[in-house]
Amino acid sequence: MTEHSENQFDPEKLLEAARQQATHARAPYSRFHVGAALWSAGRIFGGCNVENASYGLTICAERGAVMNWAAGGSPGTPLAIAIAARSADSGQWVEAMPCGACRQVLNELPGANQLVVWIWDGEGGKSTTLRELLPHSFGPSDLGIEKG
Repeated sequence: MTEHSENQFDPEKLLEAARQQATHARAPYSRFHVGAALWSAGRIFGGCNVENASYGLTICAERGAVMNWAAGGSPGTPLAIAIAARSADSGQWVEAMPCGACRQVLNELPGANQLVVWIWDGEGGKSTTLRELLPHSFGPSDLGIEKG
């Protein structure tokens, strides 16, 4: 986790944090190194993919960042998440959107309707919203539960 003296959102800092997290990835099977950084309450919570020979036990970078946010006390409403991915074989940064499981986990965050997703494409960042990535989502309200 990185703290910033100001609470002002800075997409460049968030994208840089995601790129840094990708360097920590453990991806011996896919050789696809992914980093994620979640911005909440002026703080950045990082995550990287950690693969396992039992593929179902692999943790994606986005879910790792969300778990770090939760372990940090779930401060504030997350405003944005950035994702950066690099192929270990080519060394090139590639554009990578969150997988379906990560989209669903992000959908459970407070303020998910306003969450901005930033993607590093190797030259710059571009953004979309979680709503655009996961339209007609299933969530707590479908079960009669308020998010919290």
